Amino acid sequence: MDAPFPSPLYIFAAWRRRTTNPKSPPTKFKMPSFSWKSLLPGCFSETTAAGERRKKSQPAARRVAAGTSPQRISFSDLSNSSTPLSPQDLSLSLVGADLHIFSLEELKTVTRGFSTSNFIGEGGFGPVYKGFIDEELRPGLRPQAVAVKLLDLQGSQGHKEWLAEVIFLGQLRHPNLVKLIGYCYEDEHRLLVYEYMSKGSLENRLFKKVIAVLPWLTRLKIAVGAAKGLTFLHEAEKPVIYRDFKASNILLDTDYKAKLSDFGLAKDGPQGDDTHVTTRVMGTHGYAAPEYIMTGHLTAKSDVFSFGVVLLELLTGRRAVDKNRPSRQRNLVEWAKHYLCNPHKLDRIIDPALEGQYSTKGVEKAAALAYQCLAHSPKSRPNMRTVVETLEPLLELRDIPMGPFIFTVGGPGETEKNEGDDEEMAERKENSRRNMQRRQRHKARLLQSSVCTDTELYRAQRNRSI
Repeated sequence: MDAPFPSPLYIFAAWRRRTTNPKSPPTKFKMPSFSWKSLLPGCFSETTAAGERRKKSQPAARRVAAGTSPQRISFSDLSNSSTPLSPQDLSLSLVGADLHIFSLEELKTVTRGFSTSNFIGEGGFGPVYKGFIDEELRPGLRPQAVAVKLLDLQGSQGHKEWLAEVIFLGQLRHPNLVKLIGYCYEDEHRLLVYEYMSKGSLENRLFKKVIAVLPWLTRLKIAVGAAKGLTFLHEAEKPVIYRDFKASNILLDTDYKAKLSDFGLAKDGPQGDDTHVTTRVMGTHGYAAPEYIMTGHLTAKSDVFSFGVVLLELLTGRRAVDKNRPSRQRNLVEWAKHYLCNPHKLDRIIDPALEGQYSTKGVEKAAALAYQCLAHSPKSRPNMRTVVETLEPLLELRDIPMGPFIFTVGGPGETEKNEGDDEEMAERKENSRRNMQRRQRHKARLLQSSVCTDTELYRAQRNRSI
């Protein structure tokens, strides 16, 4: 039982005795455990409730800005606010995110008035232009190339997707996530400023093959980098489900390091006892998990399925959906999945452009992993941490057959969007030179052969030129 609360006179006498005679032993008494709320119940409940009501009545941005918690702001905290988020509230919400707020005029200067010569590409969000920023534009800015993305007011994505990009990429920092440098929120204009990724998207590098075929180890490096980005999102203190993982959203820097971009469809993941997030089905046909399409239930395992599709694209060199192929081969997963678990049939689906220049063991293990990621039941799929641990050791395998790697160059009229880049042009010329040398060597071997007839020589040369 707790001791009675000491009287004020008792406390004063003990303090007085201690100050006048420092050598006297201290007076010991035990402070009882009590609550002021329990002693005065009518004085606190109404004020506390009133404080909570005032807190809830404030705009979400101001509540977050006033708080001292270092936790990441949830997208739902801002997007579900009853009042539209003003530019001032958004900047207050992202205090400490190290984002620059640009004016429209500044970004016009950066991109030379959004010149067509600076045009990089266009997606569901809107057009993207290359630019350059430095300290002359804004003190403290590191001189660097940037990509400026404009919201197309007539496009399929709107302000909410733009806000999601700012909220998620403004706070999330990881080597395998593209860096958001700043944004513009001025009148009806919505723009985003990212670091420039010189090699473009995985989609362009893998499927358009204008410059060169991606070697096996480069494909594996890209898969590992993208997997690490997803792992970071899924294991964050407040988990994030990417929801739109696909080849066009994986950007590559000069060293082919993969970085995830376009967080317009990202969602805060389930927390506590929740097992999933129920949301409207959105994404890209061919990449979405079957349970998400059927029920709208979104989990981290939905991202794992999408990763399996991209890994299958890297293995086969085929798009997730290709309407130009025969009907049975248009959906990549439906066509190739049953080959993945059979090592003896893998050569039927492996990208022929690799021409056998890959690790047999690495391909078999990557194919088996893709098969697990594409499991119909989410519980049967691995988590992204396991995916990274499975793929990383494959980079060390060196059972790759030695031989010349054949580069392929596009025909007349096939050029890349960013052809003006000097580095890209130099790479293209070098690959063209190598390709010409290969053809000359092949022609010389044919002419030196004593068993080739004129007809056979003509056919061989014609087949090589097709």
